[in-house]
Amino acid sequence: MSTPAPPDYPPPIVDLLEEESPTAARRQLEVFDFNSAVAPRPVQDTSMAEACESGLWLRHQFLDESHQVSQQIDTPTGSYWHGIMHRREGDFGNAKYWFRRVGPHPVFSELAAAAHQIAPQVFSDSTPWDPFDFVDRCQAAARGPASDSVLQAVESAEWDLLFAFCFRQALDVE
Repeated sequence: MSTPAPPDYPPPIVDLLEEESPTAARRQLEVFDFNSAVAPRPVQDTSMAEACESGLWLRHQFLDESHQVSQQIDTPTGSYWHGIMHRREGDFGNAKYWFRRVGPHPVFSELAAAAHQIAPQVFSDSTPWDPFDFVDRCQAAARGPASDSVLQAVESAEWDLLFAFCFRQALDVE
């Protein structure tokens, strides 16, 4: 299974994705408006646009701000961002609670394939994505002396796939 190419993001989103300074990212995010960022294309799904905003806060490690947005999105995708946020902060039980609310998400099959490509010795190509197993792996790594670069690479792929999904859904584009 091949992963679709990421969408062509408009310049305001590209700028945020490429920003490395937390201070500059915060300034951009504080005035960010998804509708303006994608104009003149109209937003078709407001909850997915909000999910993109939650993801952008999370991208730059602003967990509280991401949490404020994601907890207001009462959809499986909002719960997905919420679960990632709690997993990142180390509240693994709460992360699992939110992943239970996600159910079988459309991103999971692409994520399973990406995880297998990143680390075939760790992630099987025949096993569906298990967000609870991934939470457990992150929790085990958090207890260890160093972070796990494989898990970080998978989490990065997860962010990319989920954000691209939300972006496409927000604009109703393939």
